[in-house]
Amino acid sequence: MFIDRAIVEVRSGKGGDGAISFLHAKFVPNGGPDGGNGGKGASIYFRASSKITTLLNFRHSKTFIGQDGGKGDIKNQYGRYAEDIYVDVPLGTVIYEEEGHKFLGDLNEEGKTIRVAKGGRGGKGNAMFKSPTNRAPKIAENGEPGERKRLILELKLLADVGLVGFPSVGKSTLLSVVSAAKPEIADYPFTTIVPNLGVVKVKDGRSFVMADLPGLIEGAHLGKGLGLQFLRHIERCRVIIHIIDLGESGRDPYNDYLVINDELKSYGYGLDKRPVILVASKMDEDGAKERLAKLEKRIGQKVHPLSALLEEGVDELIYQAADLLAVTPAFPLFDEEEKDLSHKIYELPEEEEEFKIQRLDAHTWRIMGDKIIKFYRMTNISTDEGMMILMNRIRKLKIEDKLEELGAQNGDSVILDDFTFEYTK
Repeated sequence: MFIDRAIVEVRSGKGGDGAISFLHAKFVPNGGPDGGNGGKGASIYFRASSKITTLLNFRHSKTFIGQDGGKGDIKNQYGRYAEDIYVDVPLGTVIYEEEGHKFLGDLNEEGKTIRVAKGGRGGKGNAMFKSPTNRAPKIAENGEPGERKRLILELKLLADVGLVGFPSVGKSTLLSVVSAAKPEIADYPFTTIVPNLGVVKVKDGRSFVMADLPGLIEGAHLGKGLGLQFLRHIERCRVIIHIIDLGESGRDPYNDYLVINDELKSYGYGLDKRPVILVASKMDEDGAKERLAKLEKRIGQKVHPLSALLEEGVDELIYQAADLLAVTPAFPLFDEEEKDLSHKIYELPEEEEEFKIQRLDAHTWRIMGDKIIKFYRMTNISTDEGMMILMNRIRKLKIEDKLEELGAQNGDSVILDDFTFEYTK
């Protein structure tokens, strides 16, 4: 079974908490702080591998969870660093974040690796907070939280030449003749329901990869038929062979030509700008030569005649495809990510709000915001000093003033992540 799209969840490890500890050694009274730092949490990486050909292993929602870093210890001992996780995916896999469909990376080379979730750094132990004015700090940092994401994995085949056309125009037959691939061939529509790849060897020693892709129909770019499943894989092809049925099927070759061109243009990714070889298939059938002459006259362009069944015109087509590949560069999938700029433009990022306040009911409020929640999670409030640091942060951000402005009353409950305190004017 060929699986070319999957959704997975990744959770990187939290950093280990820093330790609060003081030196206790014989003959060393009033020893100083010696709490060590926490270890880094595990990051999660995805890596391209030619040993995997489909996303079958990811067909059901799957979760990859990194281990947390170890906690710091006495005598300035650092916590254990968690081992990073590497997940192998097929060559040609493109990764997006599900939220916002943000592009993360294109794993189009063997061994190429991208980090999809960063492990949290370890928290600082109290030894790191020692200063001339605070020689015995009773404060340590908790480890930085890990990241949690849902990812979309899409496999886009690494083929040099793509065969396009309506169902049953002879794409599978051609691939079976020019390569060792064995696609299913039958006289009904959508025989090919998954892409097939074959290595084509030219008689002069050159070779390239050809993809026989599911047939298009009108509206394919909107997902009709097998359209999107097909079009996803032609994005990487440098040369397109557009096959038009000139047999006795009763189809209108000129209309088929227009429909396929419109679908390629509507899908985007510059598919309509790639070099195309027009091929007239089933030239062994009665009346094919007359239909070919009419088609060439209407489109004003030479169409390559082909009979894959009799293997006529095959060698010429393969040489033409190889010659085009030699002068056609690769087309980037993501123009905005990969375009070469002669100068770099720097833009100031929009300032993220430090916090927001939500009213849950008449006497309950919630403080929200990634920054303030992260600060809270990394603050060890098990000591008086840690609690003081958190409350000072709340006062510095004027959260209490905002609560008063929104109508909070004495005794109202205020929730920050999993911590609740009482509001007092």
